[in-house]
Amino acid sequence: KLNGNVFIIDQHATDEKFRYETLRKETKIENQKLICPKSMALNGAQEDLLLSYINIFDKNGFSFSFDEAEEPGKRVSLTGVPRSKSLVFDESDVQELLWLLSDESTLNIDNLRPSKVHRMFASRACRSAVMIGTPLDFAQMRKIVDHMADMEHPWNCPHGRPTMRHVVDLLRIL
Repeated sequence: KLNGNVFIIDQHATDEKFRYETLRKETKIENQKLICPKSMALNGAQEDLLLSYINIFDKNGFSFSFDEAEEPGKRVSLTGVPRSKSLVFDESDVQELLWLLSDESTLNIDNLRPSKVHRMFASRACRSAVMIGTPLDFAQMRKIVDHMADMEHPWNCPHGRPTMRHVVDLLRIL
């Protein structure tokens, strides 16, 4: 209840969203070195963008070698990709990150992740969140509600399920 408004909080969706945002902010993905580096066909602007945001690629598990002696478009080779149990990453994920970085409307660049990583984090957060039907004591419920204040986007879980619903404004009906 807040100022006469009554809300229903979905404990699973809220806990899942908090865990997802925590994973997205804090996880540095491990890197798997490639046996043979893969030459990347990038234009000069893409090479500059990659060099400018190399920390974003590193956080996401990508590594590169740069050969300044080569002509633009042939300087970059992919030397490592993110390591995950079931996902396979490749050049298309590098291209996706480059496209996201080149989009001026991209906000919060520090937490930028490829879509495969978002799906992986969403799955991990869902499976580790409080499950529906799990009885919670008051302290556990309070913790879940308090976490909502720390989230960037507390309205939906990563799969789109609402975290809360407005039920009624008691001041209007009384």
